[in-house]
Parts: sequence; structure tokens; C-alpha cells
Amino acid sequence: MGSPADPPSKAPGPRPLRCPECGETYRDRWRCRCGAPLDFADPPTPEGAAPDPEASDARDGLWAFADLLAVGDDPRDRVTLGEGMTPLVDADAGRNEGAAESVDVPPWNASFKLEYVFPTGSFKDRGATTTLTRARELGVERVVEDSSGNAGAAIATYAARAGIAAEIYVPADAKASKLTAIRRAGAEPVRIEGSRADVTDACVAALGEGKPAWYASHAWNPAFFEGTATVAYEIASQRGWDAPDAVVTPLGHGTLFLGAYRGFRRLERAGWVDSVPRLYGAQAAGVAPIVRALHGPEAADPDGAVNEAADGIQIAEPVRDREIRAAIDATGGDALAVTEAAATRELDRLHAAGFYTEPTCAVAPAALRTLRERGEIGPDEDVVVPLTGSGLKG
Repeated sequence: MGSPADPPSKAPGPRPLRCPECGETYRDRWRCRCGAPLDFADPPTPEGAAPDPEASDARDGLWAFADLLAVGDDPRDRVTLGEGMTPLVDADAGRNEGAAESVDVPPWNASFKLEYVFPTGSFKDRGATTTLTRARELGVERVVEDSSGNAGAAIATYAARAGIAAEIYVPADAKASKLTAIRRAGAEPVRIEGSRADVTDACVAALGEGKPAWYASHAWNPAFFEGTATVAYEIASQRGWDAPDAVVTPLGHGTLFLGAYRGFRRLERAGWVDSVPRLYGAQAAGVAPIVRALHGPEAADPDGAVNEAADGIQIAEPVRDREIRAAIDATGGDALAVTEAAATRELDRLHAAGFYTEPTCAVAPAALRTLRERGEIGPDEDVVVPLTGSGLKG
């Protein structure tokens, strides 16, 4: 694979982008002229037999899968903190004897992917390392991003690692711990009153003001999804190139959900796994546009209240809405809304079992329980649930 000090084996330059809607291609642009989000025009396809998982060097992190990524062809461009290869653990192993007696913790019968052990405490580091690598490939000097917290902290941290200036647009009520992480990385948090959409609008408006800036958006930038696709590569590799029956993730803009879908599809096309898992997205009740589109308003708002605990996924208009629904349809999965009461109960269970996550994380294991109860996921089916953010961010 080579180390960052080695000369590159190839240096084709940054890969071009293509619009999946109209076919227009660009060297670089944050969205197509037609308004659609862009993807890489020539994403890599795995070749040959799947590598031996035992031969991988864990110190390479997610960059062990560099040949499957559309960024970082030149190792010297990679902006990395050793992120990736997060643990995949049996959710129930060894916890029954030591579980807190005051909290009822029925078994999950699943594997948890511990995404909260990343350098900044969330899975967003997957996308940040590849996004800032793309920025370095393009010679970018300043980035802007809009985020409710975790993505902003990740982009700010990796921008600092790259020596690139950053401004992060955040909701006015963003958690103090996340604002501190942004500031300590040397980035400037710009607090915006109003809705989450207002934050995005202010960030986009800033692209055309003052000093030139590059939009390091976790929702729009295809480089971010190259990074989140590595969750599929890691899960498959850690399971001996055997895909689970289902994967359940939190679902806001769908960065992890779509990353998993793209990653497993690449592996299936290469013959490294036999199938793509069914993908299930857990949304915040009251702000569940995918659930609303699939099942109507009552399913999206089951108790007439917004799940305020799951602030990280309160996205009313996901940028890649159509792609999310297409992934659900293609895999035979689904989306469901999780109430604040269910998420809070599940968070207590996670903490009692030793998984110290932030509240938004709890929607996915809570959704798994509902899916099991409904019979959509069978009792003997193999399920992976990523736990996406650290409780230290609370």
C-alpha cells in the first residue's frame, strides 16, 4: 500500500465529478448546475480476490482500503489521524452478570460497530479524512461547512491536520462541547439563528463572499461519502468477507446509511461479498422525511412530538433524499421514526451495558428492537448496528 513518505505509484490528479441526473461533468463543483448533488465520474472498482483480513495492518486504519477510494491516489495527499478499523463487537457478550440492576437491558442479538472511538468521537471522521484529502488534492486553502456539531468538529479537526483554514456554520443552539471542539481545532464557529436549513443557506451564501472558500459539506460533497463507504469495507473484512443480513443506522442526511450502501454495492460487484445487506434507517420522530415519504405522516410523527434527544439527525430535507429511498428499495430495507421516549430508554440501556454513546446513537438500536418486534428482522438474522457518537460529546 505504501506509506505517506513513499513516492506515488500513479498521480492522475483529482478525479472529475459527474451529475447522476443530467450527466454533466466537472473538475470540481459543489453541486451541478441543474441543482443535483454530484458523484465521482470514475469511482474505483475492486479487482481480483478479496484480500486476507489477517494481512491488513490496523495502523493503516480505513486507508487500508485506499484502492477502493476515489481520493488519495497519491499517499502524500492523505489527511489522516489513523482513523478507522473501529471495533466490531458482540453487543451482548459478557454483559449479563455485570449489567446495572436498575436498568432493564434485554439482549440486542446484534453486533455493534463502535464508531464513537474515532479521533473526534464520531463516525464523521470517516468522511472528514477523505474530504480534506480531496481538498488537498485540489490545492484548497479555506473550507466552509455547515453542521449540527459532529461533522463540523470532524471537518475542523482534519482541516487543522491539513493546515487548511476552516469556518463551520452551526445552529445557534449547538452543544457547547461541540463548539469547543471546533474552536480548539482553530476553526471559527459561525452561529446561525433559525432552522437547520437556515444554517445551510448561510454557509452556501458565504461561498460567494470575501475570500474564496471550498464547500466541505458532509451532505453534498461526494468525497465525504467515499469515506463513509469504508464502514462497509471494514464490516465485511472483519466478518471474513461475509455481509450481515441487515445494517441499522441513524438517518439524517444519510451520510453513513448511503456510505454503507455504496460500499457494500462495490463489494458485491467485485464478488467480495455475496449480497448487499438490507439497510434500515432510524429517524427522529417529528423530523422524519424519509418515513413520511414511505409511510405517511402518522408513521413519521407517532407521538405528536419531536425527538429532541436525537438532535444530530433532525434533517427535514435531506440533500440525497431520492438516493436514500432508492437504497431502501434496492435492499428491501425500510425507515422508521423513533420517539424520544424510546431513544432515551435505549440510551440508558446502552450506558448500562458499557456503551457510552451520545443520545442520537440510541435511535438505531431502538429501531432494531422495533424491527424485531414487527418481524421485519428475524430473531436469527445477523445484524450490525453502528454506534455513531461518543457520550463525551453530551
